[in-house]
Amino acid sequence: MAEWTLPMAGGCRCGKVRFEITKPPLITILCHCTGCQRMTGSAFSTTVIVPVDGFAVTQGETAIGGMHGDQGRHQHCDWCKSWMFTEVPPAMGVVNVRATMLDDPSWFVPFAETYTSEALPWALAGSPHPYEKFPPMEDFQTLTTEFAAR
Repeated sequence: MAEWTLPMAGGCRCGKVRFEITKPPLITILCHCTGCQRMTGSAFSTTVIVPVDGFAVTQGETAIGGMHGDQGRHQHCDWCKSWMFTEVPPAMGVVNVRATMLDDPSWFVPFAETYTSEALPWALAGSPHPYEKFPPMEDFQTLTTEFAAR
């Protein structure tokens, strides 16, 4: 497994939209919910949660697709339709970036898995922190502290 270094750059499949991460990831997660399965056309979505002030779109514009509401907005390249990141409610102060959109995602290893209750049986990665649904909000401080320490 490679190590991550800052800044991290990434972009969509066609290259019209590019982004940069300038602050360390808070945690890495696989989501097994059926919504993510349908959005990705795969068994799960990969997520690198980063501070909102450590993330910027540096080229192009995104369009909202998938989730449109107050709980979050899925951002896609309007040309190739790649699902790039999710804006979550501003009070949370984070952005959920799809790890596979990074130029070098080889360092990504899931620290937690969510919605294991909806996972395809063969797709569980054996992360140290599996959750049947989303982790309770009170668990996030412990999870991010433990992630930062590793």
